Amino acid sequence: MKKLPLYLTVGVLVVVGLAFILYKVMVLGFPLRPEGESSVWTVQARFTVDGHTRPVKAILQILSSPPGFTVLDENFVSRGFGLTIVEEAGAREAQWAIRRAAGRQTFYYQAVVTPELIGARGPSAPTGLDNERLEEPYATAAEAVVAQVRAQSADVSTFTAELLRHLNDPEPDENTALFLAAGRSLGQRVEIAVSLLETGGISARAAYGLYLEEGERHAQFSPVLEVWDGDSWLWFSPETGEEGLPENVLIWWDGDKPLIDVVGGSNPEVEISTWRNTVDALQLAERRADARQSRIMDLSLLRLPLQIQAVYQILLLVPIGAFIMVLLRNVIGVKTFGTFMPVLVALAFRETRLVAGLVLFVLVVALGVGLRFLLDRLRLLLVPRLAAVLILVVLCLLTVSILSHQLGLETGLSVALFPLVILTIAIERMSIVWEEVGPAEAIQQGLGTLAVAALAYLIMSLSHVEYLVFVFPEILLLLLAAVLLLGRYSGYRLLEFVRFRALGADDA
Repeated sequence: MKKLPLYLTVGVLVVVGLAFILYKVMVLGFPLRPEGESSVWTVQARFTVDGHTRPVKAILQILSSPPGFTVLDENFVSRGFGLTIVEEAGAREAQWAIRRAAGRQTFYYQAVVTPELIGARGPSAPTGLDNERLEEPYATAAEAVVAQVRAQSADVSTFTAELLRHLNDPEPDENTALFLAAGRSLGQRVEIAVSLLETGGISARAAYGLYLEEGERHAQFSPVLEVWDGDSWLWFSPETGEEGLPENVLIWWDGDKPLIDVVGGSNPEVEISTWRNTVDALQLAERRADARQSRIMDLSLLRLPLQIQAVYQILLLVPIGAFIMVLLRNVIGVKTFGTFMPVLVALAFRETRLVAGLVLFVLVVALGVGLRFLLDRLRLLLVPRLAAVLILVVLCLLTVSILSHQLGLETGLSVALFPLVILTIAIERMSIVWEEVGPAEAIQQGLGTLAVAALAYLIMSLSHVEYLVFVFPEILLLLLAAVLLLGRYSGYRLLEFVRFRALGADDA
């Protein structure tokens, strides 16, 4: 029971951290690698109409929550026309209007879309059935077809598939043939299916999809049957009766309205083009989050000013080094100068690089310890002694920088960025251990500090680690949970098995 609060805290941290990470990756599409790229599709409608020196109103159906896709951006272009976006019952249309227009007029609608990952939004629920009664003999024929199909189906999905099978039968029965007498095109079969489904008490409507193909300059729309099963919309191919939408089909609009409508003009024409672009996956995830109006981006470091982001790119690496320190100290048993000294030294190595940093650290600390012992003879108090050591460290660094410049070694010039306080404290700690425990223990702790700092630097300098911690700071919650669990670890450290192996041999 004493560990229950700990386990509950760890469980909450893990669940919250993983929830944020999975949402970013699976829903918003944040890449797990810094060099990730993704594809987006640009679709464009070029709409032209002839004006006759009178008011013109041009209407174009536009994208509205297409299933399986997210609309990232939209642009409307026209010359001298006013633009109004009308949304009604889940449908959207662009209305261009002008008081007087003469000659050929051109309008452009362009949208950038990307495939949705999970949680795709689709059209809204239907407002109700169209209760328009069919005239005879169509009403009687429709009831007969519906009764026959219902007897051979179990639910909305199978009912629709069976109905489409009847409509696609090359030798239909007399009731179905009555509806097909006017024509058998895909669009006509969809209209017939909608009418028969509504006769059976099922909401349905026609939808028009666009196949996204690379560099398609004259894309054509294909009719699709949309059926409401009580919870969501189902899509069926009127040609095969198969359920589901292909991944590359973008539903442009649905319902009875035509794609274009013109009042006051003539000869309307529309040309649809599609092309694919490759963009940075991280930028795409940000745009997807904005399109979904996700509040997760309000908590993202990507929205901070660039200079603040640069600070956190380094600051967020400190917990990584601290976690490595906990593992090496509490589980393996490596001795170091203090708890966070190796982490700070690892950060300093980012300026000097590993090999040069190790050499400079050993050189400056060795000189500092020697000078520190000379100061002991003066019997100074603690604070003046630390100040004196700090001044000596600055002089040592100055000497190293001047000598490096004279020898043409650029690495030595970066030593000036070495944290002076870190070196000063390291020298003081090593001197105290040397005096109280002995030189062997001081050297052991010094080597342990360098070993931990080197390992932490190698991990913290990985570009993949820097990217993951910055884009997914929720990882720190997982690190905190692991540190809390390790904080209750009281077993043997790995190096203790080596240290006491002689006792184990005697017991045997």
